[in-house]
Amino acid sequence: MLCPPFPMDASPPRYRRFSRPGPVPQPATDLPAYTRRNTLAQPLVRREPVEHLYPLVDGKNRPWATLSLMSSAKSGKSLPTFHEKEHINGSFQLTAEKGDSIQSVTVTVTGRIITGSAIDDTYAFLTQSLTLWSKSDSRSSGAATKLLGECVWPFSIPLPKAVSLKDFSHDVLFRLPETFLERHTRASVSYEISVLVSRGKLRVDSQIKTRFGYIPSTRPDPPSLLRQLAYRENSPLPGPEVDLAGWKTSSPAVIRGSLFKTRQAAVHCMLSLANPLSYTRGTVIPCRMTLESNDGQALDMFSSPAAPLVTLRRRVRFQNPATSSKRGADWVESFEDVCRAVWWPSADGTNAPYCRSLEGEIKLPKDLASSSSIGRFTVSYTIVVSPFETTGFTPSSSQPILVEPVTIATTHARDSPRPQAYAPPAYAPLPVPRQHNDFFAAQATARPGR
Repeated sequence: MLCPPFPMDASPPRYRRFSRPGPVPQPATDLPAYTRRNTLAQPLVRREPVEHLYPLVDGKNRPWATLSLMSSAKSGKSLPTFHEKEHINGSFQLTAEKGDSIQSVTVTVTGRIITGSAIDDTYAFLTQSLTLWSKSDSRSSGAATKLLGECVWPFSIPLPKAVSLKDFSHDVLFRLPETFLERHTRASVSYEISVLVSRGKLRVDSQIKTRFGYIPSTRPDPPSLLRQLAYRENSPLPGPEVDLAGWKTSSPAVIRGSLFKTRQAAVHCMLSLANPLSYTRGTVIPCRMTLESNDGQALDMFSSPAAPLVTLRRRVRFQNPATSSKRGADWVESFEDVCRAVWWPSADGTNAPYCRSLEGEIKLPKDLASSSSIGRFTVSYTIVVSPFETTGFTPSSSQPILVEPVTIATTHARDSPRPQAYAPPAYAPLPVPRQHNDFFAAQATARPGR
């Protein structure tokens, strides 16, 4: 496999000798035999709807009103879950006694961004109300103006795909974000459905409410034709030198540092990611890496499969509604490395004397939050190449070597085979080395990235 040329502003290596005595190593031949897994290619099966019940009880612990919801959650005891294009289907039942002055029964669906515990730390981006029964409407229609006995109202509320919000004095259409609630992150996206039983003056109203999960339908574009063919035939993925449309290759970056505290070393690194740069959670991100150097010892150390530190980093960025209208208000950001790439020696071809190639992939958790942006709340992702981890090497800087923005989707590409995992069984996922859960404020001098 031919290595790409060095950048113009870097000194090219001198190809006068091998990086070490003897023939060029062939690490791919040392790999254990294995059968390629196809664990990610299972068809998506939508669950049968389950019923969720939320009763209101009286002083004798007897239920007199019940909210029923049908959703695609795991069980009736789980949080109700609704997908894009689904309706919130349910019913509300109550037993009205004589003399109960009920004025109206209303069901409301609300979506909120929550950034703190105070009232001003909440911003509603979605509010939909449906009146199930109203005394005033009954009076105008000639129907009974009082409820008595068993009453049941079925309802079906469609969720919009997007909402229009004011963003920096402009109306912007935003797709509904996925429910987001994590212990170490201050901001959250919450959805709630409630039923309010309103009574007359000097009478206490009654309310049933519950949170529910919402999952948008976001999908990547199909992969290249050569990658689709590899998935269908269960064959190796063609690399960047063969499938030009199937990969995005970074510009070369230089990894600098000292070896064993005795001398300086530099290795050129290029990262290739499967194109397009959008990936469905629960699948994998195919990766390739090329390393070049005329320092044979550094090249051997850096080309070890455990050395590259490549992670998927999530950024949550938001602004407190209480301060968002003030000039110079602060943005709050948190970062977290959620998963790490595994690497193995490339089997695509022969490494040049001063060049090494690695294949890799990042396995995405099934419950990974999808990329989203609404108003002044954003969940985004980047692939980050950090200073390599290898014994005897001290990097000259702790800053990332390469950063590439990517998108995490919730569903698979249309009319395309499902991605496969290619990592040999011996190369188990490595632990994420460090978390970036701390928050910091950044002056709002520009609009947030979408």
